[in-house]
Amino acid sequence: MRYLFFISTIFASIFLSSCGNKKVSMKSLLHEMTDREVLTRLPEHPYTLKQFSSYDRTSTAPDDPGWFANEDYTQFIREEENNGRREFVLFDAEGPGAVVRWWMTFAGEGAADGTVRIYIDNQPEPAIEGDILELLSGEMLASEPLAASVSPETEYRQRGHNLYLPLPYNQHCKITYECDAVRFENNRWRPSIYYNICYRTYQPGVEVESITSDVFEQNRELISATGQLLLADFSELLKNDITGKQTLAPGESLTLSFEGSGKAVSYLTAKLESENLSQALRSTVLSISFDGEETVWIPVGEFFGTGYQIFPSKTWYTKVSNDGKMESFWLMPFKENVEIEFINYGEEIVTVDASAGLDNYKWKKTAMYFGAAWHEHYRIHTATNPKLENHEWHFDVNYVDLKGRGVYVGDAITVFNTADAWWGEGDEKIFVDGEEFPSFIGTGTEDYYGYAWCRPEKFTHPFIAQPTGAGNFHPGMTVNMRYRTLDAIPFQQEISSNIEMWHWVKTTVNFAMSSYWYALPGAETNVKPDVEAVQNPVALDRSDIYPPVVDDDGKIEGEHLEVMLVPSGTAGPQSGNYGWNGDSQLWWRHGETGDELLTRFILDEDGRYNISAQLTKAPDYGIIQLFLNGLPVGSRFNGFHADGVITEQVKLGTQTLIKGEHILSVKIIGADANAKPGNMAGIDWLQFEK
Repeated sequence: MRYLFFISTIFASIFLSSCGNKKVSMKSLLHEMTDREVLTRLPEHPYTLKQFSSYDRTSTAPDDPGWFANEDYTQFIREEENNGRREFVLFDAEGPGAVVRWWMTFAGEGAADGTVRIYIDNQPEPAIEGDILELLSGEMLASEPLAASVSPETEYRQRGHNLYLPLPYNQHCKITYECDAVRFENNRWRPSIYYNICYRTYQPGVEVESITSDVFEQNRELISATGQLLLADFSELLKNDITGKQTLAPGESLTLSFEGSGKAVSYLTAKLESENLSQALRSTVLSISFDGEETVWIPVGEFFGTGYQIFPSKTWYTKVSNDGKMESFWLMPFKENVEIEFINYGEEIVTVDASAGLDNYKWKKTAMYFGAAWHEHYRIHTATNPKLENHEWHFDVNYVDLKGRGVYVGDAITVFNTADAWWGEGDEKIFVDGEEFPSFIGTGTEDYYGYAWCRPEKFTHPFIAQPTGAGNFHPGMTVNMRYRTLDAIPFQQEISSNIEMWHWVKTTVNFAMSSYWYALPGAETNVKPDVEAVQNPVALDRSDIYPPVVDDDGKIEGEHLEVMLVPSGTAGPQSGNYGWNGDSQLWWRHGETGDELLTRFILDEDGRYNISAQLTKAPDYGIIQLFLNGLPVGSRFNGFHADGVITEQVKLGTQTLIKGEHILSVKIIGADANAKPGNMAGIDWLQFEK
């Protein structure tokens, strides 16, 4: 497939001119970024990858109290005075090396109104100087996608700003930020400045051409061509050497195989058809074995970057189209044979239409197999102990541990959130080759995946993507992906990739994690095939995780009631510390007077029940009447309370109820004369006592 990259004379001349250059330079790094074969071999110039970030410095060790500290902003290495300027040092590294991925975001007045300076090889004057946003996501050095802000649907100042243009240096690199708005108050630096900067350090003796203004000018054409290439669509140009289409009953599989040397899988495509496509995307598994060694075992939807629903996206390694066609462009070499298997572990019939393309590849001792693993924390509680207070309940979850030698090239998560709150405050923590403190500790999950401020807007980019962010602030699904090229992480013996489970509320979620790597034959992973996990029912609605069932104590939380009809306004779970049981309630806001909200719950036993409820009162709550199975229960409830939010228990009477489904509705009767606009209503819980 590589010959397809040279689709024009200008690309061919630019890239081929760099191939024979043995020293590391901007030109060689740009070539490496777009040469898919590079990742399949151990690095030609061995390097380590590490990261500077604004992580909370009280995070010092896993067994220390500050391990999950969250003030990950405006934390610098030091403050300097240079030529009368106050400059904060973000990055300071000895060479030879290269900055290969740079992300930032800002909040607060003046936070982004500063000047960045990049000092190279201990020179007193910066090689690069200018407005921070113009450098990261403007046109100063490069344009999209090498310099990009995401999502384009998000208000500009709430975006993540990403620079993928490599910045090599031979002896030393220092990056500073001058910002007059930065001040120290209440024992913290403010306003909020977040950053993550990934960099390579090469072994001593590797020759690196440092960036200068002349180097940038010499590479302008190449920078532009690289960006165009990263955004190009090769789908229609690629050929399929092996094809297969088969309707799979539960337990059956479709296999694409090839025997012969000198080849690599360069293109893989699949399309599934099923009455329950969402479940099929999870329960149909892709297994790939190279020379008899299985290194890929992952649900089909996760492999192609769409979770378990079809969400269009296009990255350098994957593409998903509206019609359900899914494509992969990972280059996957083998010595003598490859077996690609699609296995239906679900309960429904699935039709799989798949194909694979092959390209020439010379296997050498530095060549590596492609690997991918998946596992899900199914219905995992976001707190180690739900009774703990003050955000002391967080914990680390593991993408993958690998033993062997190789490079870590990406990961993804598919999350089904169940609360009106952000689930991804957690920082990545990646340990390489047995280190005690991680080479990578960041500032938040969305930052790790290239966006910012929990924003739900979709985006797609060659190396980062959010095909859906519906679950970021509300119950629903989110898919985040990060693929690596220049920021691939080499490991000589082992790597442990983790991220914090750091939800703002205590709830239960589904948290699926995928990881991707290349490794020499014989590498080991702690994530093993889990057939039972891919057979778990996928969540499409909050009630799939929190069924609306009255528990053994006769109680159902309001937020667990299944909302069936919202005639006006919006309704769903609300989280907060307002005296609600479990810090959550069912919240209906901005309903019209006379409208009726319908919810559903399930009783497990027949009986005659005394029924009660805990309802919410606040300055903007209305007057409501509750109905059970169409009949009024209890008295009208005036939800107005002038002095903040409180709860009040009310009796709803006694009724004989049968086992099974029941309908509870809330009708807005009107509003207190003193109430603020809102017409809101809230149910903390219902209690059924025999």
